[in-house]
Amino acid sequence: MDWTWHRGIVAAGHGVASGSSSDSPYPAGTIALQSPFFLQGGLDLSGCVQGTINLDFPGCRWALRQPDWCFEQLEWTPLHPPETFSFWRVLLRQGSGEQLEGWIYYPHPETKVRHFQRDGRLELLAPWLPELTAGSALELAVDPARCQLIAVARLRARLLEFLKFRVLAAQESFFLQELPPLRQWLDQHWPEASVLSDAEVQLSLEQARQLYTES
Repeated sequence: MDWTWHRGIVAAGHGVASGSSSDSPYPAGTIALQSPFFLQGGLDLSGCVQGTINLDFPGCRWALRQPDWCFEQLEWTPLHPPETFSFWRVLLRQGSGEQLEGWIYYPHPETKVRHFQRDGRLELLAPWLPELTAGSALELAVDPARCQLIAVARLRARLLEFLKFRVLAAQESFFLQELPPLRQWLDQHWPEASVLSDAEVQLSLEQARQLYTES
């Protein structure tokens, strides 16, 4: 596999996965409770710490598809409805240290009842990593065909620049068109925008309207 490396920043988590949170309903931690179910399905996580690493990529979000493992509607606790979990194999390294195998751990938000993660944050399962603290750098290698890091902030800034002269020329008439045909136009003239969501494109349009139209 041709791995692609990305550098992230370790962030403090909720303490629910490891059980370290004092107000968690799962004193043993969710990973310890879920792991036997994953093992039954064929995924052995015994080499990983029973807690997640929260890795932030500021200004970005992840597009994940075709997981190595997916456990649909897993009934792992009586405290809430079943959840779906997906996993992608990754490599991790600290500085010049050795590469270790780990996993992206992804509870599907549409089935998750609490503790949603922010855009650009991944939860990872990995062996013990020494001197891993909040704020420290950690490198992550992924299969780029299935795990794509989208630099939303940078792309939105470039889209804003692309729109500048078109909005200056057309003024308010530029914004009369609906979003679907506008996206088709962008796909033709600036295809980089195709990875941005409708909400992200809309935010760029609102900013362009504020900056480039006459008040």
